[in-house]
Amino acid sequence: MDIDLLSKMVKEIILDNDRVVLPGLGSFVAELVPSTFSDKGYTINPPYRRLYFRAKPDEGSEIADFYSKSNKVDIALAEKIIIDFVAELKSILHTKKTIVFPGLGRLRATKENNVFFIADEYLDIYPAGFGLEPVSLKTHQETSEEVSAAVVGLKSLLEDPLPVPEHVQAAPEPEPIPEPELTPEPTPVIEPIPEPLVEIPVPEPAQEPEPAQEPALEHVSQDKPKGRLLLKIVIVLTIIALVSLVAFAIVGRLCPEWIDGLLYSPEELRILNYRL
Repeated sequence: MDIDLLSKMVKEIILDNDRVVLPGLGSFVAELVPSTFSDKGYTINPPYRRLYFRAKPDEGSEIADFYSKSNKVDIALAEKIIIDFVAELKSILHTKKTIVFPGLGRLRATKENNVFFIADEYLDIYPAGFGLEPVSLKTHQETSEEVSAAVVGLKSLLEDPLPVPEHVQAAPEPEPIPEPELTPEPTPVIEPIPEPLVEIPVPEPAQEPEPAQEPALEHVSQDKPKGRLLLKIVIVLTIIALVSLVAFAIVGRLCPEWIDGLLYSPEELRILNYRL
């Protein structure tokens, strides 16, 4: 048994398991790390599996079972070989403070013999993530000339209103609805009862002055061109939306830290800066 063989067995077992126990020393633990952001939120890093060492006595026979099947030896003999070799590694670790696991990383110990693990930079124990690469959200880097041109275009957009397309026409005014004509009901004719003829002098009625005729009031339509007002409102809202979008894009390029402050909480910003 040597350190190269032990390192290969640990790497082979950890591909299908989340833990590999070194009897009497601790255990290697693998955990899945989800996708993260870096470069101030402009780069998406794919998920991966992280390997670390937990210096805590634990029970497990993964290495002994693997060694027994690979070398076709009894399981009891395999366990004894593994225990003796790990005990020797522990003594070397407490003395030299560092043990290199080829292809995995380095197992180190502090002055107080607290054990921790530093994984190899190119360690890959996540077969499901094969081919995944970081994705950059930066498609183009504006120059100072492009930024100046964008500002000039924004000013001209604010000063000159957008022309109304020819195919957009004002809605026609609604025609007034004619009122239905009311047909008066015929009044019943009552025949008067004949009275005896008595000659009674009837005074001539006084002539009353004819009332002055009031001028006819012209009908003034109260309907307003609602269609034109609605069209103006739509045009104004469209201009405001375009101006806001251009202003947000310019501010995002000039002051990305301010945009990050709006998009992320302080805890998320600290996590992003830590990943950087």
